[in-house]
Amino acid sequence: MAEARNRAYSRPAFDRRITIQSEQAQRVFEREFPRVVSALYAIDVILRIIGDDREIDEIESVVGAMIGDCAKDLQNEKARIDKVREDNGITSLPRYTHPEQVEVRVVSPQVAQFVALLQKMDELMISLDALWLCGVLSNKQRSDGVYQWQQRLLRLGRRIVAIERRARASAGKRGKESEVREATGVASERPEVEVSEQEVIEADDGSGVSDNRAAMAAEVTTE
Repeated sequence: MAEARNRAYSRPAFDRRITIQSEQAQRVFEREFPRVVSALYAIDVILRIIGDDREIDEIESVVGAMIGDCAKDLQNEKARIDKVREDNGITSLPRYTHPEQVEVRVVSPQVAQFVALLQKMDELMISLDALWLCGVLSNKQRSDGVYQWQQRLLRLGRRIVAIERRARASAGKRGKESEVREATGVASERPEVEVSEQEVIEADDGSGVSDNRAAMAAEVTTE
């Protein structure tokens, strides 16, 4: 029995190699991607340890909506920028001096969605750079555009991480901290939880997810 409990859980995963061209997408990958992947996996593990089906559905719905709404806005902006390229007869895309090939491990559907989001952001940055290099966008217009989307994805990542930390704190209050630690390999850290709660309140990413829903996700009911 002890041997069975200590055996590592064999979970499914896809290993993928993707190329990230733009500096902004590379920054998002370096700063937030590992934390987001870890948080999304831990959210799933922690909520199932807590064992509240309603809570699982609520949190998964909120996280899915956060990613989905950002993806929708990103797709709309990409379509708009591509129309500007078409109207100006710009068919070529720039090459980048230092593209990065990175390995990603997809351990859940929402991780796959975040990977797709990062790739779509990279495509948008390339289109914006094409307009800038061809003189359609000014330096300021290009700078504002790429910065806006870099920050949007960074904030989304921080919100996801904050939700995971609140879920971890909720599990600790229910006396399940040791189970969470064994399943995820990370101990609950109360100071980080407090900071993350504030991040959820302040990090308005414009995703269309209401403050009430984000707050609900951050709180993670403890009754």
